Amino acid sequence: MDFFKEAPSFSNMQKALHWAVVVLLAAQYFLFDGMGRPFHQLMDTGTATYTLTPAMHLGIGVLTLALAAWRIALRLTHGTPPEPAEEPDLAKLGSKIAHAAIYALLFILPLTGLVAWFGQAGFAAEIHELLTNALMALVVLHVAAALVHHFWWKTDVLLRMR
Repeated sequence: MDFFKEAPSFSNMQKALHWAVVVLLAAQYFLFDGMGRPFHQLMDTGTATYTLTPAMHLGIGVLTLALAAWRIALRLTHGTPPEPAEEPDLAKLGSKIAHAAIYALLFILPLTGLVAWFGQAGFAAEIHELLTNALMALVVLHVAAALVHHFWWKTDVLLRMR
């Protein structure tokens, strides 16, 4: 199986999973990111409190992990469209690295979060927080690259996920 296997287009399921993960990451980042206080309470008392924020944050994290696994399976079996010919070789390499990093972070983040919460591991929480910032930076880069494709190189990359 090939992580960079080529296909004529993304499948409808790949598109749906892409946008589902986008929605989950946005909810996680903008609505349920307040895990600091519950985590410090857990570390201080040894007792977890499952109010709305921790429950949703954990649930979204596990769901993101499951959807990432499904996305990888589809990517390996179905493939993805090739890079447009207009894209410079360095950008093609950057795209491959960025996509691999995003997929890796979609696995590592939920796992470090689960280890931090259920293992009461401060080091895992610190790694989780650092990697959250790395994922958000990659997401911004990913969106910027899609916009460059659309407006600068005039390719169909932005339209492939609709």
